[in-house]
Amino acid sequence: MPNLAPNLAALSLIVLSAGAAQADYIETPSPHSVEVTIDKLETAVKNAGATIFARVDHAGGAANVEMELAPAELLIFGNPKLGTPALQDDIRAGVHLPLRVLAYEDAAGQVWVAYESPEAMLDGLQVPGDAPYLAMMSGALDKLTGAAVAE
Repeated sequence: MPNLAPNLAALSLIVLSAGAAQADYIETPSPHSVEVTIDKLETAVKNAGATIFARVDHAGGAANVEMELAPAELLIFGNPKLGTPALQDDIRAGVHLPLRVLAYEDAAGQVWVAYESPEAMLDGLQVPGDAPYLAMMSGALDKLTGAAVAE
């Protein structure tokens, strides 16, 4: 009988890694359309004093090349008071900053807001895991997306 322990250990590692990757994204259902959700998020971001850098309509882009895509919009925004310390710790954080939140409609018609947790987003960089700005970014994203999905 072959020893399956090494194969089971490898399979367990793959399953755990896949679960961890999914946990890196925070997703919250929205009772609104994608457009309304992003409008509400944009208002919340502006009210918080942050800067909107771009709003990307992925479905609109697809339509421009005669392809179909369910509604999906990305809002790119930030606050230099939060982002600059991360960039000072590791300039490569600029690949991930400013922050990004996606609103999209799934195949069942449910709208979601999704973003990558700042801790996961900056993992692997020279960013201390206990950097205060990570908690501040997480709190801001939670508050802002909460406003976007509020009734």
